[in-house]
Amino acid sequence: GFLLKDASADDVVAAIRTVYTGDAVIAPSTTRRMIEQLARVGPPAEVEAVANLTPREREVLVEIAQGYANGEIARRLYLSEATVKTHVGRVLAKLGLRDRVHVVIFAYDHGLVAPR
Repeated sequence: GFLLKDASADDVVAAIRTVYTGDAVIAPSTTRRMIEQLARVGPPAEVEAVANLTPREREVLVEIAQGYANGEIARRLYLSEATVKTHVGRVLAKLGLRDRVHVVIFAYDHGLVAPR
């Protein structure tokens, strides 16, 4: 959690309880500033890149991030393996990634998949 130095003792105790349950706490005035900053900056280019993926490319990205090989993805999505390879190549190109490992990292970093 994140509180300002002038937070009351009651606020600190409440924040500790909230964080203990797994939630996050950010001081309201800080939240407002963060939102204003994000509004000025706009979404990261990476988020826009994901928006430019086709629905099928997004599906393939998630399958890669979950550790499936091209043949497995083909069977799971009812595609030919050649089509999967094409989608993988397009995902790499559109996101500016080098290989499947970077796809996995990207997907986890951007909340496209969660640990099992």
